[in-house]
Amino acid sequence: MPSNDVRILLQTAVPTAAAGAIAAVVSGVVAGGKGAVGAGVGTLLAILFMGIGLYVLQWTAKTLPQLFQAMGLMLYVAQLLLLLIFVALFQDTSLFNPKAFALGLVVATVVWMAAQARAHMKAKIFYIDPDSEKSEKPEKTGPSS
Repeated sequence: MPSNDVRILLQTAVPTAAAGAIAAVVSGVVAGGKGAVGAGVGTLLAILFMGIGLYVLQWTAKTLPQLFQAMGLMLYVAQLLLLLIFVALFQDTSLFNPKAFALGLVVATVVWMAAQARAHMKAKIFYIDPDSEKSEKPEKTGPSS
């Protein structure tokens, strides 16, 4: 991963993990140990899904830029389907509190999106390749003197 990608990943994952830890503490106080586990699982799931999504989108942007928008939409749908499958598999679980899980998931997702938007705004990423302009010199046209 190039340094810009790692920097953006760190600037999004760290605040998300901190918000997830706060959600786990609050859920632990309100709903006990199962609440803390639920919020922790929700936070970890959000970080995992969003981190993989960021990696896939960065790879797509570099290798297949013409598919970037379509890949973003497909990735969003895939993340929702995977989350739906996870929730369906664990809907009757007694391992964690489902409300605390939902709280942790929503808080982590919102913090991730806000931190990612901030990281992209602060990043100094070229949208053109400055080296390609140096190699192309315009030819003179017109009458020569």
